[in-house]
Amino acid sequence: MRTGSLPRSWRVSGPQCEENPQFQDQEYNPDLYIFRESGCSNYEKPFLYLLFGKEKALLLDTGAGTTDLARVLKAQVDEWLTRNNRDHLPLIAAHTHSHRDHISGDQQLKSLSFVTVVEPKTSAVETFFGFRNWPTEVVTYDLGQRVLDIIPIPGHESSSIAVYDRETGILFTGDTLYPGRLYVEDGPAFTLSVQRLVDFTQGKIVAHILGNHIEQTRTPYLDYPIGTVYQPDEHALELGRAQLLELNDALRGMKGRIVKMAFRDFTIWPE
Repeated sequence: MRTGSLPRSWRVSGPQCEENPQFQDQEYNPDLYIFRESGCSNYEKPFLYLLFGKEKALLLDTGAGTTDLARVLKAQVDEWLTRNNRDHLPLIAAHTHSHRDHISGDQQLKSLSFVTVVEPKTSAVETFFGFRNWPTEVVTYDLGQRVLDIIPIPGHESSSIAVYDRETGILFTGDTLYPGRLYVEDGPAFTLSVQRLVDFTQGKIVAHILGNHIEQTRTPYLDYPIGTVYQPDEHALELGRAQLLELNDALRGMKGRIVKMAFRDFTIWPE
């Protein structure tokens, strides 16, 4: 398993917007990069993940609002190509789900010749990754000596997926689990999806669970108000399997009838 590093805190979003870039770029290791969008670009401040294999790369999500994502992404890919003595690598831009704060960069990425954008809808996700039994089936996607497991997790949104990277042991969970408000659109589906993640991770290394936002503060049970741009004392991005089990236990107790419930690191939030 390959390890990597995460920052203790993320530097974007203020207090002076003009002093901050649109994205903070964190090298987890030389083949995995994390982009955190500035709250000055969009208060959602989503995370994007770029994974490199030997044959292709995968970008998970394309951000919120209007940014220069195409330039930032191409610069990072060009740097990787130069370092690895390569002249080309196709890139797939997929999504953890189809909400606007995770797909807003799609159109500009379509202008890049090396990028294929997976349309953010369930039928397109099923077709691209080769699902035959959505949402109960887990499929694999190989970037070239880097196998990813693609796990359907509808409930927050109907096309939601999680991605498990076997190389790093990281589980990417989109908006289904992160330090913040876990909005539940479909209670029974969400409950089944979280149980599916628990079952999938049983016996596997889970180095980190990385979601798409940080909305919690470092103070237990306290989140930032919706629309907050500058979060100087925010929770760490990474969660662990313990939080997944905690979420699963709570949902099982609700039996599909979702109620608002706060925990140390997240809040279940029915829509």
